[in-house]
Amino acid sequence: MIISRTKVSRIGFAALLLAGVGMPALGQDTPESLLPPGFDDPAPTPAPAPGPAPAPSRAAQPIAPVEGVELPADTALGNVAEGAPVEAVAIDLSRYELPEFARHSLDRVGAVAAGNAAFPADSFGDSDGRFLQVLMRRMDAPIASRWASIVLRRALMSPLDTPAGVNGADFAADRAWALLRMGEANAARAVIEDVDTDNYTGWLYQVAMQAALASGDPAMLCPIADKGAAATPQRGWALAQAMCMGLAGKPNEAGQLFNRARSGTSPSDIDNLLAEKVLGTGAQGRRAVTIEWNPVSQLTAWRWGLATATGVEVPADLYQTAGPQVRYWQALAPNLDATARASAAELAATAGVFSSAGLVDLYSEIEQSGDTGGGLAVARDLRTAYTDGDVGNRIKALQTLWDGVSTPRTRYARLILTARAASWIPAGDKVEEADRLIQSMLSSGYEAAALEWRGVVKRGSEGWALLALADPGGSSIASGDVAGFADSGSRRKAQMLLAGLAGLGKLSAGEAQNAASALDVQIGGVNAWTQAIDAAGQRGDAATVALLAGVGMQSLSWDYVAPEALFHIVAAMRAAGMGNYARMIAVEAVTRAA
Repeated sequence: MIISRTKVSRIGFAALLLAGVGMPALGQDTPESLLPPGFDDPAPTPAPAPGPAPAPSRAAQPIAPVEGVELPADTALGNVAEGAPVEAVAIDLSRYELPEFARHSLDRVGAVAAGNAAFPADSFGDSDGRFLQVLMRRMDAPIASRWASIVLRRALMSPLDTPAGVNGADFAADRAWALLRMGEANAARAVIEDVDTDNYTGWLYQVAMQAALASGDPAMLCPIADKGAAATPQRGWALAQAMCMGLAGKPNEAGQLFNRARSGTSPSDIDNLLAEKVLGTGAQGRRAVTIEWNPVSQLTAWRWGLATATGVEVPADLYQTAGPQVRYWQALAPNLDATARASAAELAATAGVFSSAGLVDLYSEIEQSGDTGGGLAVARDLRTAYTDGDVGNRIKALQTLWDGVSTPRTRYARLILTARAASWIPAGDKVEEADRLIQSMLSSGYEAAALEWRGVVKRGSEGWALLALADPGGSSIASGDVAGFADSGSRRKAQMLLAGLAGLGKLSAGEAQNAASALDVQIGGVNAWTQAIDAAGQRGDAATVALLAGVGMQSLSWDYVAPEALFHIVAAMRAAGMGNYARMIAVEAVTRAA
């Protein structure tokens, strides 16, 4: 678990605020494992089948999976790369400074989530830091693949060496900013908090504010509010100073700062009112603020973060005016009740932000709460799927959960929700829904349980295709098998199957070319991106591969991910020691293809 160095509590815990006690923000544990135990246990690896996948030029270490303020515009990013730390304000803080032995070097920044093995520190290899910055800043996140998002989160969060050509604090800010746009509020916060405040740059101050808002914890700003205001003369930082003074139990000083910060703005300004509401939650605040959303047409990070921190419900229609990552922030917010988070959590699961186990826990909480809404019915069906003594009843409960939603994303979310329950269904040729059971298990990495169905599924079925991709030691596949799968189902799924099998080396070079020609998949095409990700895979630069994979999947929907891109992503991940991720991404591609 990462221990926050901000030393300020979440504002929702009134007792701590009243007592003036400083402690780490509660409910902000680092991201949990998204994979089941044993997903990447070492296993004997057979000799690889020949195929077009690039081979690493150096030994690649296997990466073990474990399950009011607008966002800054890209056009402004180039103005914050100087990296000069802001001078301290005229207050003697020397007695609070960290001793030399406790300081963090900017040469290596990052954090390790509980249960997650970190990427090797040199996973960016010799990549130029400026090149990596451009990739992160221009990447349109969130990305299409749940599994690619999981591996990218792990890469960007891990303690990694700062590459050449960039300031370490700015590079940490870039990593955190990418994580925030992916919806990974907790991971972004953990990266930021590994940088000592004395080393902050203007860009890191901006991203730190976004992280505080995304995690619904404006108190995170208090240790840096004064320096942030000096570095960035924006109203948000002036309001942050006022809020933090209020949280410190100094209402008079807070009021003076607040009045100065809102000078020249309307008394009914929603951003000011939300800041005043935060200010009033401190000791002796004595401020009653009513928030009216009717005049508000746009949800911003400022509005979402302060409303969430103070228990103000954001109208559902306003979420439509913000990026999808805000719903993922909502899913992670610990001070929102389970019912309010359920739909957001299912969406977050499809993006790799929420785990299958987390969804099960959330619906268990809903059932225990006695909520009478739709969430209770889902929770009861889920309980039946886990606990009923009759396998037929368990499968019927799973079918009800799978069929109870209508969009491709929510259907995939239900596969994730039911993954462990599906893994408890014994394999047998009399069992209905074999394909969807396999889809469900593999959506969350229950690989061993899924492979028990190898002798049950019909050759050419979707279950067979998924197991052919998931099997770490399976034999080579013939192009005729791919053609047979194409004849019996979706051509798009067949294209993804071909790309995955070729990238995993499960098709010989000749078989891959034959199948590619039949399905019109140009796996031999070359451009700057394919050259970059292929080379990174050959070098074994796992973090660079993960970042380039994200760049290749810049879409909310799999409809816009080309089979050719999937081939290069799978091949590069396999070459860089991330074979399990490569297999699961290939499985996801076939599962989610229309």
